[in-house]
Amino acid sequence: MPSDPPTVDDVMPEPAGTSVPAVTPERVLAGLALLVPIVVMLWVSSYDKGDPAVAGMPFFYWYQLLWVPVSAVFTVAAYLLINRDEQARKAARKGGAR
Repeated sequence: MPSDPPTVDDVMPEPAGTSVPAVTPERVLAGLALLVPIVVMLWVSSYDKGDPAVAGMPFFYWYQLLWVPVSAVFTVAAYLLINRDEQARKAARKGGAR
């Protein structure tokens, strides 16, 4: 008789220490931080106009260009949140407190 196939618990046993939930506030905030620039840029009717112009450049163009560094800030925030969450997960696996 062949043996039963390995289960998930056999392949990836629960690490020692406290269990960490899959969805944490840091991960939710990181997801929202990545979602904000996407939603803003897809909402074209919010910036589909010519006024106010800055240095002769219509609003449509400078608004989009403004979102390049703003998106970078949101991306860095998401990166820092995920790093913080990963460090907490490693500490929980080793038995430390979050």
